[in-house]
Amino acid sequence: MSATPPPTSSPELKRVVTGALVGTALEWYDFFIYGTAAALVFNRLFFTDSDPAAGTIAAFATFGVGFVVRPFGGVLFGHLGDKIGRRSTLIITTLIMGVSTGLIGLLPTHPAIGVWAPILLTFLRVCQGLGAGAEFGGAATLLAEHAPPGRRGYYASFAQTGVQIGLVLGTSAFLLVQLLPEEDFLAWGWRLPFLVSFALIGVALYVRLRVAESPVFREMERTREIVRVPIKDALARHPRNFLVGVGAHINDTAIVYTLSTFSVAYATAELGMSNHGALFGVILFALTVIVLQPIYGNLSDRVGRRPLNLFSVVFVAVFVYPYFLMVGTGVPWLVWLAMMIMGAFGFAPQVAVQPVFYAELFGARVRYTGFAASRELGAALAGFSPLIGAALAARLDGAPWLVAAFLIGTAVISFAAFYASRETKDIDIADIDPVRKPVAEE
Repeated sequence: MSATPPPTSSPELKRVVTGALVGTALEWYDFFIYGTAAALVFNRLFFTDSDPAAGTIAAFATFGVGFVVRPFGGVLFGHLGDKIGRRSTLIITTLIMGVSTGLIGLLPTHPAIGVWAPILLTFLRVCQGLGAGAEFGGAATLLAEHAPPGRRGYYASFAQTGVQIGLVLGTSAFLLVQLLPEEDFLAWGWRLPFLVSFALIGVALYVRLRVAESPVFREMERTREIVRVPIKDALARHPRNFLVGVGAHINDTAIVYTLSTFSVAYATAELGMSNHGALFGVILFALTVIVLQPIYGNLSDRVGRRPLNLFSVVFVAVFVYPYFLMVGTGVPWLVWLAMMIMGAFGFAPQVAVQPVFYAELFGARVRYTGFAASRELGAALAGFSPLIGAALAARLDGAPWLVAAFLIGTAVISFAAFYASRETKDIDIADIDPVRKPVAEE
């Protein structure tokens, strides 16, 4: 076990929270705007040789490519995070995400350069995926390792709050540019949300450069407890928890991207709902989750991580059919209410607990790598949810009932992972190997 590092001062803790909140918000703004663009515009600009339905499926396929490479980003940058530090690695991921997103806004479309347009778009999506693969794990690890004992769930939840703020910012950006005449929106307006990313790089770097390195990592450097190959150590010491980490991220990934991409495409293309109405529902969903993040995080410090995780996936399985019944009415206020209910009780509990849950799965020496690699492998398995949803809906002439069954399947997988997990809220975060045995035996 590592020596207990000195507690983080209150002013420094505030800087850490601000850095995680702003950094994750801006980086996930980058990641989410791709999904919105895939639902609304990429099928018309980058896949124009396809019919509309096939073009939407192709656009969602490139969206899913970002998830395929996220585990590789988790291993690569997780390795750096466990070798050179959490803070330094987050600086690198900030640059990768920001530059690749900004360049998407400069891409020529299919009418201009033909097949090279979707090829370049996919390449930049791969770069986004590499950066995203380590972003959340790094920010959450930094928060958990700075947080005072007994308050880790509350403070670490702000990493996930930043993700939802990114969803709100990205969706709002597209709401604004869609106020343009459609000809202008398709010609140049869709590019603006991506080009803004160049400016956001500076903001994210500013807040992150002011944050101190994790005291747990500094203590490991002092005592020479850095391991040479973190992913090898993570798999050898924590095989059970690694599998738990993979399964735990299946359901929430499927939920958020089904709501923010497939549901938007379904509501607009099949139900005739306006783009603004559908996107406003996504914003309400995200705002609901933002409000509840610290509440659920604080609750997890009292009742534990496991009960909240289990409750949330059970709620998803029970509510998913009523959700699509409400959305299927095409009545805006019912669509919005459905999204808010799913956000409040199905999505918010798991994602609020997620940052600290993953941080506590692995010992300090391999925490960044184990966290990022297992979580992002789960994301890769569920990241094609919008594509799967579009394909399943097409089999029923646009009806979403097979999509609902698919989401129930993801809930069952995550339920199994959470059921197999151990309660970890009372571990010592500085321990190099805190979960080799059940907490009750320690």
